[in-house]
Amino acid sequence: MKKQVDKQIRLTLVRSAAGRLKSHRACVRGLGLHYTHSTSVVMDTPENRGMIRKVAYLLQIEESC
Repeated sequence: MKKQVDKQIRLTLVRSAAGRLKSHRACVRGLGLHYTHSTSVVMDTPENRGMIRKVAYLLQIEESC
């Protein structure tokens, strides 16, 4: 059997989370981003999509296979 490759999303924090709502800062941390211009690769799941949608104004998003 072939193993199905899950889609991944590459995220880069391009604006600072300082001074943002506490829930927005929590989403940024939950996505594995710690400081400006840090990059993280996360799985494309509904939970991650929701966090990305919430803080999209802070992120650069690249979808990859």
